[in-house]
This record gives sequence, structure tokens and C-alpha cells, in this order.
Amino acid sequence: MKLVFATNNRHKVSEVQAILKNIDIEILTLSDIGCDVDIPEDADTFEENALQKARYIYTHYGMNCFGDDTGLQVWALDGEPGVHTARYAGDHDNEANMQKLLKNLEGKEDRSCRFKTAMALIIDGKEYMFEGIVNGRIAMQKSGVQGFGYDPVFIPEGYDNTFSELGMDIKNSISHRGRAIRNMVDFLEKEYAG
Repeated sequence: MKLVFATNNRHKVSEVQAILKNIDIEILTLSDIGCDVDIPEDADTFEENALQKARYIYTHYGMNCFGDDTGLQVWALDGEPGVHTARYAGDHDNEANMQKLLKNLEGKEDRSCRFKTAMALIIDGKEYMFEGIVNGRIAMQKSGVQGFGYDPVFIPEGYDNTFSELGMDIKNSISHRGRAIRNMVDFLEKEYAG
């Protein structure tokens, strides 16, 4: 089976390809299908943003596809950065995003949060939604060099190290995106196997 992943984020593509390495699903990127558009994601929820991306590909290219939207929700900040996670401090600047988050959490005792991924799949015009959540807390400072986004400040529940310190194999086995992908794959294997 071939599926287009409706994202321009090469880190996300690498992560998903690593998670699916033993599954018989070929992931096509936007560049593989000749799409160089920055697909809008201006909705108010992760689910709507994920659907927006997948619908764009299905409408314009007629290919089975999936799109995701992922966000960090920090409870002491009323759920921020939420749907604005990637642009929290401006335009996709990971370092600035982390610095703003750490600054906004100064003096706050509660650093609990969660990462949530909503994944919208469109196959033959039918739409499906999957979710992956990992709870955790925000570290006092950045630590680790692997990964991307907020990985150097996010400590998943049950661990004492950030996603960056844990490395990609462990991250992919417990992450929000990993869980959403596995939920989608379980569905595909059940509904579309053979």
C-alpha cells in the first residue's frame, strides 16, 4: 500500500518511516508527488488541522494519504502552546519556541503536560481519525541533542530523561506520533490487509 504523508517536515517523515520500517506500507512525501505547497493548518483543533492537510492532498492529487497535527499542551499555561506549538515564538523556530516555553514556566511548580497527535487518514474518500498521547513534564532546562521540536525539554512519564536524551528508538516506541501511527497501522491491517 502507498500512502502520501501530507507534511513538509522531514523530521516527521523520518520518524514515521522508522516506525513503519517493518510494515508493508510505502510512505510518499509531498516532494515525491510534486507538491510544493505549504498546506494550510489554521483550524482550532489538532483534528481539524490534520484533516485539512489530508483533504488537501486527496482533493488535489486523488491519492490515499494521511496528515497529522501535533501539539504540546502545558497545563500550567492553560494548554499552551496547543495548536500553535510549531509557531509558539514565531515561524517554526525550535530554539525560540523552547526558550519562550521555559520563560513562561518560570516560577510555576506544575510542569505537567502532554504531547498529542491527531492523525487523519483518507482512503478511497473515506476519512478516519487516530490519536496518540504521551503525558510528561517540562524539564527545567534543555538537555540532549537528538530529535527535534521540544524533544530537549520534554520528559515522558515514567522516565527521567528528555526525548532528546532517550534517543530515537525509545522515543518512537513511546511517543505520541508513534502511538497514533500504530493505531492507524492496526486499523489498516485489520480493514485493508491483502
